[in-house]
Amino acid sequence: MSSFSLNVGMKLPWLIGDVSRQQIQMGNVKIMACVSDGQSQSSFLSRSQTYALLKQQMDVAAKSEDYKEAARLRDSLKIFEDQEPVLRLQRLVKEAIAQERFEDAARYRDELKDIAPHSLLKCSSEATTLGIRVQVRSVYIEGRSQPSKGLYYFAYIIKITNNSDRPVQLLRRHWIITDANGKTENVWGIGVIGEQPVVLPNTAFKYSSACPLGTPSGRMEGDFEMKHIDRVGSRTFNVSIAPFSLSKVEDGSDTFSDGS
Repeated sequence: MSSFSLNVGMKLPWLIGDVSRQQIQMGNVKIMACVSDGQSQSSFLSRSQTYALLKQQMDVAAKSEDYKEAARLRDSLKIFEDQEPVLRLQRLVKEAIAQERFEDAARYRDELKDIAPHSLLKCSSEATTLGIRVQVRSVYIEGRSQPSKGLYYFAYIIKITNNSDRPVQLLRRHWIITDANGKTENVWGIGVIGEQPVVLPNTAFKYSSACPLGTPSGRMEGDFEMKHIDRVGSRTFNVSIAPFSLSKVEDGSDTFSDGS
């Protein structure tokens, strides 16, 4: 099976266009990792959109070496974070962990869980069903996103590892995509990226795709319909894809390795 890496110049398949194999050229696109900063309430949505715009403007100012403007925007972001409970608690958790104040980190995390449980969802997930391990990692595609128009693009990388002793074939996919407003969309399709791959025992299959979203954060989960192909008449079974977040802000999670 071919491997996948986040290199400049790569192409990512389009989520809804998996069957047509439409591609996104990534030559001039900046990719960032993500963490959930969202909450399924419209009041937080408008603030998170403002936060995303400020952060994008700060990045632009820094790249153009307008450091005075970058510093001003940095200070504005800090004030914004202090006024927004979710963002403030996320920052306090990170600072407490970095300073090894773990009791404080636990307290901040509990507060965060009370006011915004979805904000604790990571941008990576892992689940195993009948020996089939599915790992997912999502990334934010800054160069294709237009926050001012409410348009955000996210790529995700999936690694399917067959740790069983029987070969399997991926037949269909099912995604449940939820934005920061709580709007949910179900997407079904044949195979992935135009294929119905066979995964032999002790091997893995990797692929990437992308998802447009109307909010700066959201979540995805779903399942793959598979079947064992070593016996005629084998029944199909569903392999879980554990929930993971789609969001703009980095959380420091590592992409899974080939040896994982």
